[in-house]
Amino acid sequence: QVQLVESGGGLVQAGGSLRLSCAASGNSLSSYAMGWYRQAPGKQRDLVATITSGAMATYADSVKGRFTISRDNAKNSVHLQMSSLKPEDTAVYYCNVQRKSGVVTYNYWGQGTQVTVSS
Repeated sequence: QVQLVESGGGLVQAGGSLRLSCAASGNSLSSYAMGWYRQAPGKQRDLVATITSGAMATYADSVKGRFTISRDNAKNSVHLQMSSLKPEDTAVYYCNVQRKSGVVTYNYWGQGTQVTVSS
């Protein structure tokens, strides 16, 4: 079983920066893909960034050049450095881990951390 705990959210002015962290307990996650999603009020949960076990990162177009995802396998953690924040980045941010077993994909989620960007 994988348990994820996010931290680092908060209130920041537009143009500011925040760093989100997600600590995982349970098995080592070094072979799993990890990522960040976000959900604004009244909207669906959307992908923000993912990073593979080989540290290959992908980003949503809306955050490219502003956000950086990284992972620390020794500490079983994943981070999201957010810069040049915009009011439209306001959302609850969720950490995600994907474990694949054959053709089945298991998704694990954290409880979420609120990010609010004021204009």
